[in-house]
Formats: sequence, structure tokens, C-alpha cells
Amino acid sequence: MSALRSEGWSVRPSFVAHGPTAPVTLLADDQGLTQLAGVYPVAWQTPWEEISQLELVRRGRAMWLSATIGATRYQWRRRDLDDFEDLRALVLAHGGVVGRRRRRAGVAAVASVVLLASVAGGVAAFVTGGTGGVNELRAAQHADLRLADLPAGWTTVPTSILGFLFPAGSQRVSTTTTAPPAHSTWATISAQFQRCLGVRAAADRVYGPAGQLPDYQATSPFFSSSSYGGAQVAMTAQYYATTTMVRRDVAEMSRPGFGACFAASQASIVLSELTGVNTQVSGARDWQPTTLLHGWARGGVASVELPTLSTRLHLVVVVVAGGHYELTLAAVVGRWPQSQSLLDTLVDTLKARVSSSSSAAV
Repeated sequence: MSALRSEGWSVRPSFVAHGPTAPVTLLADDQGLTQLAGVYPVAWQTPWEEISQLELVRRGRAMWLSATIGATRYQWRRRDLDDFEDLRALVLAHGGVVGRRRRRAGVAAVASVVLLASVAGGVAAFVTGGTGGVNELRAAQHADLRLADLPAGWTTVPTSILGFLFPAGSQRVSTTTTAPPAHSTWATISAQFQRCLGVRAAADRVYGPAGQLPDYQATSPFFSSSSYGGAQVAMTAQYYATTTMVRRDVAEMSRPGFGACFAASQASIVLSELTGVNTQVSGARDWQPTTLLHGWARGGVASVELPTLSTRLHLVVVVVAGGHYELTLAAVVGRWPQSQSLLDTLVDTLKARVSSSSSAAV
């Protein structure tokens, strides 16, 4: 099979926590499928034998490509039909299906704040061969949020609006970098965050090129409750190779206003993905959790109006960090600050898990 390069895609869910979902370039050859994502592109290469349920769908003048990697269902979308015939041949060559669907009249919201988003659950793409790193991956999974951490009445749900922010399952992260594209939604949101925090793009460790990806990460299930006017929570635990990497991230995230800037940028990602229009959320505010345990944590709250619901919701994002770990907790709630005490308790739980892990300097 000749090599294929197809640009101009977006993907959901993201392959790494807070990772870019656009712009995406897909590369395919005899060995496998490679995704390049983001302004400072990160590459994920997956062998064909680890990919199943390939499906290419044409809808009007747009198309999407779906594939299951591990136990996670990924979907790439493109708003034109360039490369459709080449992709059709690729999908059929690997046992996939090609179809056409009529455009729906609109996107339907389900009960409370649950929205159609990404498919969650299972082990995702890059738990690669061998046993190296098993302890680190298990440590990240151990730090994750569990149903037992939540009050009675909470349940797990297969889909959530938080799927735009958190990749599903557990991953070993493999990265390469290439020259960034000049313009993209991700570039706009990155610049928004950097202006808000007052950090140079080149020095930004959250969205910029100075950042370092974790070696391992694990995302919790999506949890839902009818409490607080409808609520959902999820989190991703990241394990970094050295505590120095975490300390450098914490130095940037300790700058005044980080919580508000981060919450606004995360809300911008959600709305941009939902609407397909580059959207920037403003008016977010810092929120400092009140906890019993010592440890570093910063949070923020952004109000959002979702296109499929008439109710204003609140996106709460909190980062807990220490040792080798960075834990990011997010919640969508109908009522704020009524839900603050629950999130305080969850942050305390995460602080306890960070402090109980090894944090010897490396």
C-alpha cells in the first residue's frame, strides 16, 4: 500500500489529557496509522493489528473515520471530501466498512447535563508491548477517581461532555514533534491562555512547546448524578518520569490567575468542539479548594452556555500535583457554588493519593 497523508481533521476523544483535538493529520502506510495532532504536533503511531472496526462515513460534503484502538473508539472528522477515495480504499483493504448517512436535523441533548460526546472506557491506544512501566501505569490508575469516592446516587455513564477534555482509558504516551501549523483553533485557545496568564508562548508548559508529556496517564470513568441541578465529574492521573518535571509545571501553574485562565481555556475547547466554531470563553474565576490535607492544588470555574441546552452550566477544573503526579479533576454542574463542598472532598481524596505515593526527587 502506498503511503497516505491526509490533513485537516479533528479527533475525539483526545489521545492525551488536555491534548489537542485539532488540527490533525493522518498518515498511513503498510505498518500502521499515525496521528499528528496539535499546534506543536504530537505523533501517535498504532500498528494495523491493534486497530479494529474501521469505518468511513460520508455525510453530505463531510466525512468521518472511526476506529477502535484497545477498548477506545476514536472518531476523526473532516469538513470536506478530499482524500475520500484514497481513504475508502485504505479502509476496505483493512477489513473496514464504508457508508453514507443522511445529515441529522440537529444534536439532541439527553437528560440533565449529559451530552453526546466521546466514547469512554477501557484501555486506550498506547499501552505498548513489554512489561516496562507496569508499576508506573498502575500507580496512575490507583490515583484515579472511583465510584466509591462519590456519594450514594452517583453512577457511571458511557458518554460525557468531559470527553472533549479527557482521553479514555489508560495510555503509555509516545511523542515526537514537528513544525506547528500556522493557524488552528488550538493555536487560538493556546494564545488565549498565554495572554491570560502572562506567559510567553515559547515558555508555556501547559499548552506551549516548553511542556513535557507524562510517561503514563489513566482517565477515570465519567460519573453522573442528578444532584446540584445535574452534575458530571471525571479526571485524568498523569505519571511523570521525574519530580523535577512536575515541579516546573507547578511553578507555572502557581502564577496568579492560573485557575481562571485554565478553566476558560478548557471551556473554550468544549464549546469549540461542540459547535465547530472557534469560541473563546471569558469571565472565568479562580477557585481555591478548601481541604484538610496539605498539598498543592489550583482550580477555576467558567460559566458556559451549551448549544443544546437552555441552562447555563459551570465547568470546574482543578489540578492537584506533587511527586511524580499531576491529577486533573473536572466537573460540569448546574448549580455553583452549592456543589463546592463535594469538590472540596474530592480534592482532599486526590491530595491523599498524591502524598501517599513516592515523591523522592529525581
